[in-house]
Formats: sequence, structure tokens, C-alpha cells
Amino acid sequence: MNYDLTQGNIMKKLLKFAFPIMVGNVLQQLYNVVDTLIVGRFLGKDALAAVGSSYTLMVFVTSIILGLCMGSSAFFSMQFGRRDHDRLEKGIYMAFLMIGGVAVTLNILVYAGIHVILAFLRVPSEVIPYMKEYLLWIFAGIAATFLYNFVANFMRALGNSMVPLWFLGISAVLNIFLDLFFIRVLMWGVGGAAAATVISQYVAGVGILIYCLRKYPEVHIKRENRQWDTGILKELLGLSSLTCLQQSVMNFGILMVQGLVNSFGSVVMAAFAAAVKIDSFAYSPVQDFGNAFSTYVAQNYGAGKRDRIRRGMRDAVLGAFVFCTVISVLVVGFAGSLMSLFLDESSADAVAVGVGYLRIEASFYFGIGLLFLFYGYFRAVNRPGVSVVLTVISLGMRVLLAYTLSAIEGIGVTGIWMSVPIGWFLADAAGVLFYIAKKPIDRSAVTC
Repeated sequence: MNYDLTQGNIMKKLLKFAFPIMVGNVLQQLYNVVDTLIVGRFLGKDALAAVGSSYTLMVFVTSIILGLCMGSSAFFSMQFGRRDHDRLEKGIYMAFLMIGGVAVTLNILVYAGIHVILAFLRVPSEVIPYMKEYLLWIFAGIAATFLYNFVANFMRALGNSMVPLWFLGISAVLNIFLDLFFIRVLMWGVGGAAAATVISQYVAGVGILIYCLRKYPEVHIKRENRQWDTGILKELLGLSSLTCLQQSVMNFGILMVQGLVNSFGSVVMAAFAAAVKIDSFAYSPVQDFGNAFSTYVAQNYGAGKRDRIRRGMRDAVLGAFVFCTVISVLVVGFAGSLMSLFLDESSADAVAVGVGYLRIEASFYFGIGLLFLFYGYFRAVNRPGVSVVLTVISLGMRVLLAYTLSAIEGIGVTGIWMSVPIGWFLADAAGVLFYIAKKPIDRSAVTC
């Protein structure tokens, strides 16, 4: 079902559209969590440290593809809001060529540079064999990540958030089953965990592509729209390149923090691997609410409905605040129990480190929730450069403070955890100033 978000009750329509996206990412995070849980429980903390560090790297690599897909989705939403089907078809064609080419290039680069990557991340010697094996498998899933995210973002841009959820759900269930089969039955170790993820990604990517080809006439692009269009390419790059830069900067900052975490040894690496999965699982719904809000704003921006955008922002902030408050209370209160799911009694030191991380981060989830709304808003009103600035503020301060505070005697690794919410709220303050300074412009001012 496609949702026209330019009319009707704002909060009702926004929540109805956002809910499948939120559930879908919860499922995605769930199978990442189960992946980590199975590895931690059955293969030990060194294997868990390798998988956790590899996951951070993979997120950085795929964030480039995801950023391009999200930027292109904003273009698709605008054309849908304007009812300009020819420009929509041309945009699909150009975006597919552009992002597909980037995905192939990335795949070649990461395989060629795997030893340089391991050195850059300062991986402890006892973890290197596990991490190298995991990466050799997991990098094979880059093409699948491209297929799923491109098609899913296209469908969401047209208001269909339910079908991507079904394919993600199938992938999540399959991944959990294959994890247990490859690790417990076939005894494939960390390579089995990676293989399970890659197979599941291809099932989701190929499956949703086949569905889209059968159900959406927009992807059966007319011959006259299957040609190079420099104007549309520039518009896509204007939206996608900055969104891609935002995602890349954000995850590169996280990658630098991962390198710092690795320097504290395998105990801290294992704690960080488990705690980050809990953290991501907890706030992923509000991240997806921000992405759904971006589609809402983009459709109304294309339709020139300024007042509806302002009212939507007010409702979205209130909704994010309520959700984040509830989740903060739950994660802070059950931090010890959550960490114990991933690590047994023999890893009590890692559990303690992870609890410290969670209690600091979870206390301030509204900071990241508000930031996701700003990311979605500025991307949708054709000002993705602002999202990049907010990301630089958030991650720049996080990296700077992490390296500075962790070097102080008596603070150590806690300084890495403290740097995160500080970065969130500094970026939020900047986002408020940008929002007040320049409200969305009328449709008549939009460059076509």
C-alpha cells in the first residue's frame, strides 16, 4: 500500500507509515543482536570482539551505499509529491547506475585493502585471525546490501513501508536459523556467522527486487527515460552525495572510536561489541521514525505545504521524546541483565564495562532521537549540507573528546562513553538554530 502523506491526520498517517519501517529495523537489529549473542555464547569473547569490530567496519562501508540510497529516496519522494512520473522514472534509472557502480567499486577496494584495514583498526593479535575470516565472508554481501536498500528506499519514497518489512522479516528469521546451523551443527566458527548474514542479505535483496519488478510499473522504465540525464544526475548528486557524506562521516567517526576501543584490549572490545548492539537495538525505532519523517517532509515539500511540515515537526519531536524517555528508563534499569545475555559468568569483567557504557548512553537517548529528526528534515527540504554539518559536530566532538578524556588517568575508557551524549546535544543545539534561521520554502521556489 502506498501512502500519500500530503493530506489527512499528520500523526496518524506518520505513525502508520513509520511503524513498518521501525519494526523492520528492529528485526534487522534483532538478527544482528542474535548474531552477536550466538557468537559470544558459543565462540567466546575473542570471537565476539572480532565480530563486533567487523560489524563497525561493515556499517561504515555500507553507509556510503545507504547514504546514496536515502538521498535518492528524497528525490523520488519529491517527484511523487509533484506527480511527475517521467522525472521519477529517469531518477530511478540514473540512481541505479550511480549507486550500483559505487557498490562494485567498494567491493573491489575492501578486498584489496583488508590487511591495511586490520592495521588501521589496531586489532589485537589474538583477535586478527577471527576478524580476517569474518571479513572475507561478510564483504561478499555488499551487492545484496545495495539491492535491498535501493529497492526498499524507492518503495518507501512512494509510501510503501510494509513490503520492505516482510522481506526483512524473512531475512531475519533465516539469518538466525543459519547462524545456529553453521555454528552449532557445522562448526564453521565466525565464518559461519558471516555466511549466514550474507545468504540472508541476498534472499532479502533479490526477493524484494523481483517483487518490485512485478508490482511497480514505475520501474519498467520507458525507453525515452532510459538515457543519460545530466540535470537529474546533478540533482541526485546534490541530494545523495551530501547524505552519503553525512553517513560516511558519522560511521567513520564511529570507526575511529572503534580503533580507540580496540587499543584497550579484547575485554573492552567484547563489552563494546555487545553494548553497542543493545544500544542500536534500543534506539533504532526512533532512527527509523526520523527516516519516515523525512519521507513525510519530502512529499509535503514537493507539494509546497509549508504549514503541514511545521505541524509535522512539532508532532514528531513530541513523539520522539516520549519514546526515548521510556526506552532510556528500561535500558538503564536492566543494563546488567542485558549484558549477561551476551556474556557468561567467566566474562564478568566485560559485563561490568558494558553496563557502564549502557548507563551513560541510555540516559540521553532523546539527544540522538532529536538528531535523527533533524537529519531527516534537512535532507527532505533539499538542504542535506546541514545534515553533514550536524554530523561533523556530533561525531567530531565525540572523537575529539573520546581520545582526550580516555587519556586522562582515572577516566580511561569511561571518557569514550561520556563523549557520545555530549556530541549529540551539541549537534541538537546547532540543529535548532538552523531550523529557526531558515524555514522550508514554497514549492514555487524549488528547482526543477
